[in-house]
Amino acid sequence: MAILDIKKAGDVVLKQEAAPVERIDKKIRTLLDDMAETMYKADGVGLAAPQVGESIQVVVIDVGEGLLELVNPEIIRMEGEETDAEGCLSVPQIYGDVKRAAKVSVKYLNRQGKRHRITATGLLARCLQHEIDHLHGRLFIDIATNLRKVTK
Repeated sequence: MAILDIKKAGDVVLKQEAAPVERIDKKIRTLLDDMAETMYKADGVGLAAPQVGESIQVVVIDVGEGLLELVNPEIIRMEGEETDAEGCLSVPQIYGDVKRAAKVSVKYLNRQGKRHRITATGLLARCLQHEIDHLHGRLFIDIATNLRKVTK
């Protein structure tokens, strides 16, 4: 496994529409492994392939409930609305308030290519929406209000 370079806001790959994965092979599984290792090393809760320079529909998430690996994720249902603060590994030290659906259902493929569906609320719902936005060339700063810099 390897720690990958996280692209920062302004990098063209972050504004591109990511391509669907046609075939889940060893390269995709290695990318999933490397993305998870990179996310954990950076103390993140989610990471999308465009953030590591790969314009394909691959996401890893761990909000404390275990690692989720999603290939070709698609939001199929959204309910409710809530606003909360978000940050992003590609936009370090910047936070903003983002309005998102309170509950989402997402269909995706796992690393074996099997179809799955997850319904989530809370931080997981927010993270799913945030990471799927990355696959469509959207950063949270494009839709956030009350942007602020936070130094650690």
